[in-house]
Amino acid sequence: MKIMVIVSRVPYPLEKGDKLRAYHQIKHLSKKHDVILVALNDKKLHPLAKQKLNEICSSVHIFPIPFFSVIINVLLAFFKGKPLQVGYFFNSRIKNEINKIVENFKPDHIYCQLIRTAEYAKDFEIPKTLDYQDALSKGVERRIHNAGFFKKMVFQSETTRLMKYEKEIFNFFDNKTIISEQDKNLIPHEDYKKITVVPNGVDTDFFKPFETEKKYDLIFSGNMQYPPNVDGAEFLVKKVLPLLLRKKPDFKLVLAGASPSPSVLSLASDNVIVTGWVEDIRPYYAESKIFIAPMQLGVGLQNKLLEAMAMQLPCITSELANNALKASPGKEILIGHSPEEYAKHIFTLLDSPKIASELALNGFSFVHNNYNWDSNNLILETIITNISNFKNRVRDFC
Repeated sequence: MKIMVIVSRVPYPLEKGDKLRAYHQIKHLSKKHDVILVALNDKKLHPLAKQKLNEICSSVHIFPIPFFSVIINVLLAFFKGKPLQVGYFFNSRIKNEINKIVENFKPDHIYCQLIRTAEYAKDFEIPKTLDYQDALSKGVERRIHNAGFFKKMVFQSETTRLMKYEKEIFNFFDNKTIISEQDKNLIPHEDYKKITVVPNGVDTDFFKPFETEKKYDLIFSGNMQYPPNVDGAEFLVKKVLPLLLRKKPDFKLVLAGASPSPSVLSLASDNVIVTGWVEDIRPYYAESKIFIAPMQLGVGLQNKLLEAMAMQLPCITSELANNALKASPGKEILIGHSPEEYAKHIFTLLDSPKIASELALNGFSFVHNNYNWDSNNLILETIITNISNFKNRVRDFC
């Protein structure tokens, strides 16, 4: 089959969740199918991006989004009642180019990642799958409470627009996928149960435990420009760390991840290491005693938890994050609800190597059994091939 994949970001390097998901899905699909990649790009292109993507795609088309078009299309989206992020990623010139690619390559199926790309494909009479990935409307809604006056108005408006669009775009696509059951239940369409859950995975050949000196008591990783991660880092340093320092003044926390925002950079101190971009996150996992993801905002499955569990770290997270992960609290992961409870869990693991080791081993087994890229991506491949084959048979019959 020829499968066209449309993504809103170039899926290399893999420092963001949507890029990681797209890369591994494309890599899997390319084993048996020709993948035609169409990627939008609003950042400086990584020097290895085209090379890496050409290794797994039969054809790669990268379209820069001009800044002036972003301004115009965001304004147009505002007046049309569409989500601003849909306007941000839409460009009529790119739409025309995609039309030409479809005409030239004649794909058997179009796979769109995130509703941001849906406008480019919704009107094609080709079998189509939309990956909602996350319930974006709920993710924005959760940011309203802590926002200032102006941002609060923007987030309230965007939440309403996203809910409307998530519902409207549903019927344009033959199949819909999403990352977790939790997110599936938040899509505002009466047929939301027809959405197929396609979880992420973790590369257990890459992320695997190894012994080294422990330099840090605690690690939190992720793209440190992403608002839920920024919020989590600030919560850790401002609310949890003071409780830890009372008992252990030399406590070391590392915040590891790309593009730290100014507010995250300002958290650095003798007790807090902010790494910025690292080429390889694995040594930081291996050098840490505990992993924590105190997510209070956002939606979707936290890839960072999968990586840390695969590296055999004992993990602590929030109930919100574990609702998507579905690890067993107390056995495979610990759940925190307050700064005091997070601090208590951290000291339990630091003071009892036996408890920490059991939790780490159980978490390790959990990700190996439930978050394998090949088995999860096979769900997506089955969806794509089944609907395309069915529609082709109907067309031939008619």
